[in-house]
Amino acid sequence: MKEALEHLERNALSEIQRARTKEEFLEIRTRYLGRKGLLTGILRKLKEVSPEDRPALGDLSNRIKNRVTREIDAALEACESRGREERIRGDAIDVTLPGRTAPRGRLHPLSQTMEEICSIFSSLGFSVAEGPQVELDYYNFEALNIPKDHPARDMQDTFYIVGDTVLRTHTSPVQVRIMEQHRPPVRILSPGKVYRPDFDISHTPMFHQVEGLLVDRGITFGDLKGVLQYFLRDMFGADRKVRFRPSFFPFTEPSAEVDIECVICGGEGCRVCAQSGWLEILGSGMVDPAVFMNVDYDPEEYTGFAFGLGVERIAMLKYGITDIRLFFENDLRFLSQF
Repeated sequence: MKEALEHLERNALSEIQRARTKEEFLEIRTRYLGRKGLLTGILRKLKEVSPEDRPALGDLSNRIKNRVTREIDAALEACESRGREERIRGDAIDVTLPGRTAPRGRLHPLSQTMEEICSIFSSLGFSVAEGPQVELDYYNFEALNIPKDHPARDMQDTFYIVGDTVLRTHTSPVQVRIMEQHRPPVRILSPGKVYRPDFDISHTPMFHQVEGLLVDRGITFGDLKGVLQYFLRDMFGADRKVRFRPSFFPFTEPSAEVDIECVICGGEGCRVCAQSGWLEILGSGMVDPAVFMNVDYDPEEYTGFAFGLGVERIAMLKYGITDIRLFFENDLRFLSQF
């Protein structure tokens, strides 16, 4: 039996030296020291040994058990220590590596353009006013001198919701609502979303407008020209040429469309401006007396002007963008350039 115990000890220590993983050490402990292990199997034969030899064999078996246990525990501790060191090395921060900045959010180019437009007009004393996007037919059309049988309704398609409720086709209804609530002087901007059923490289079903209104005593077309020239040269450059062309809008009379010198070719003529050297930028005019009468303003006492511009149009010209749909496709490669 003594030889069997010594043989078991040699085998156990040899296997401990060859083992490398935690699982291997645990398996050795179970195989040699477990309830059904090899050492237990040998000790069951002690009853076959003479009584005078049993104490010596018992001491030997305890020494072997304790030694094997110490070796396995030490190996497990060393294994755990190596694992901790590897985890520490893996989680270590190399302070010599270049920093990684977190991606920053940016304002959408349309929001940037809208803010710049409002900032320029705010410097001239205009204040921002807002109104509902779901609008009554009366405010969207009739109060603006566009009755139900008016041919000007053919100029724009409309999203009708139910009955006389529409998605507004421009932000001019805000001006009517403000004039109903306030007496002159009135000097407001009405920026916001508007809706028309178009979708191509230059139109989207939802787009943005900024419309302005100034009403007071003694307002002239010269005031309108001065305000718009100041805005356009501030937005596109102090040397940019501006021209006014006669036009027609049902809520202004006289009316004018405003062109600027082409921002692409500098007035030389190119594909963008159809070789004319000019780009249409906005519509404007003196408020029609019929609109004043709808809001109980005396057209003999007050005059005023109004103008409207498309934010997408301004942004496309300012940044050289050729397809309006890029604004709404949420491609971060495009949006992160602004």
